[in-house]
Amino acid sequence: MASDPAADRARVLVIACGALAHEILALKRANGWDHLALTCLPAILHNHPDRITPAVRDAVTRHRAHYERIFVAYADCGTGGTLQTACAEMGVEMIAGPHCYAFFDGLDRFAARDEIDAFYLTDFLARQFDAFVWEPLGLDRHPQLRDMYFGHYRTLVYLAQTDDPALDRHAQDCARRLGLAYERRATGYGDLATALAGV
Repeated sequence: MASDPAADRARVLVIACGALAHEILALKRANGWDHLALTCLPAILHNHPDRITPAVRDAVTRHRAHYERIFVAYADCGTGGTLQTACAEMGVEMIAGPHCYAFFDGLDRFAARDEIDAFYLTDFLARQFDAFVWEPLGLDRHPQLRDMYFGHYRTLVYLAQTDDPALDRHAQDCARRLGLAYERRATGYGDLATALAGV
């Protein structure tokens, strides 16, 4: 999602994971953050986290001359610290934490839970479960692989950014398909809202 010409006059560019686009646009509208422009990288990069840091580097390089400031709306997201190192080298800020599950839930709360047997969904993943989980893992073609992938999980935890009964039902269905217990937590936008408010 590229910013439009009017957005290019904003002072701050947010380079975000496509999985956060809906949430960032909602926060931008709700708070009147007209100083923010948004461009997103493909959410599918999460299936190949080694590609996230180079993609962010490229985006910062392409856009740096057009904005006073750039903020990276990614957490570490499986990059093994390389994204944080790259952002520090480029002089841009990013969201703290290991991944979006942690910053939606709140970093301290997420760490305190220490849920090694939970599989998480956000609003985005509840909507895009087939495209980002079921099909890439081949479960549409080989359902017998389910227990190999998910046998060590006990619970599917839906971290809900919005109160959407349809998404809740879809997340429940995802838990059923994976053979997991279901828990819904209303997190709202969590630390994403806090981080963007300071930009």
